[in-house]
Amino acid sequence: MADPISPIQPDWTLYRTFLAVLREGSLSGAARQLALTQPTVGRHIEALEAALQIALFSRSPSGLVPTEAALALRQYAEELDATTAALSRAATRLGEGVRGTVRISVSEMIGVEVLPPMLAQLRAQWPELVLEIMLNNRVEDLLRRDADIAVRGVRPQQDALVAQFIGTINIGLHATPDYLARHGAPQSWDELGRHGLIGFDSETPFIREVQSRIGGLRRERMALRADSDVMQLAATRAGFGVGVCQVGLARRYGLVQVMADQFNWPMDTWLAMHGDLRNHRACRVVFDALVTGLRDYANAA
Repeated sequence: MADPISPIQPDWTLYRTFLAVLREGSLSGAARQLALTQPTVGRHIEALEAALQIALFSRSPSGLVPTEAALALRQYAEELDATTAALSRAATRLGEGVRGTVRISVSEMIGVEVLPPMLAQLRAQWPELVLEIMLNNRVEDLLRRDADIAVRGVRPQQDALVAQFIGTINIGLHATPDYLARHGAPQSWDELGRHGLIGFDSETPFIREVQSRIGGLRRERMALRADSDVMQLAATRAGFGVGVCQVGLARRYGLVQVMADQFNWPMDTWLAMHGDLRNHRACRVVFDALVTGLRDYANAA
């Protein structure tokens, strides 16, 4: 039997360990992530360096510092990691019936506030389904198989993807009735500046697009800054001030929209998956259920 740690073709285990050390910045952090011992992680790195005949890390007081070679290899290690995870998910979906793991990438707000009833219904109907949810506002690379299905705010342009337009979700400025009773409803951007405005901390491409069309949402105006949309909604519901929120969610929680004539942002919503997955029954069932559920939500909003 060939040595799995071959100088000709290193075992994937070594690349997985290498990627964990890159992400964690230390042998101990990688060991915790991988459920290995620190000496084992160290041996994996030494074996990979010997096989590739390059140095991957140097030591510093703050931990391990990746070399230029390590940084150049990171993209390929991440692609291997994504492909291995996609392969494992695909293997669980083999066989009869709707079963196995389906990974969904979705924004924090939609994932926390909108998706759970749809996921519960899917689980009740197909108890052998396992659903993995990636909560972030990044556009995951479906071509690289970081996720099987993604809810996106822009239309996917890649020909290899299957995309379905869901509808338009309106976003506006909202506050609680109690807050508005105490402070009054702002009627202009100048008046809004005297309120406790809740908003972003770090600019994203989406925020910059909104700012280019609506100049009133500037970071220096914010009395509470958070990059978590769920945190912003919680602060708005608690009566901190005026926050940006999806109109449908605001209605659900009894929030009142203000300055609707000056700020009412329509956000297109798309559902996408790789075309190769359209014949995987579990992926197709989840995709179709999300199309129906998200359309109902968008239309109600």
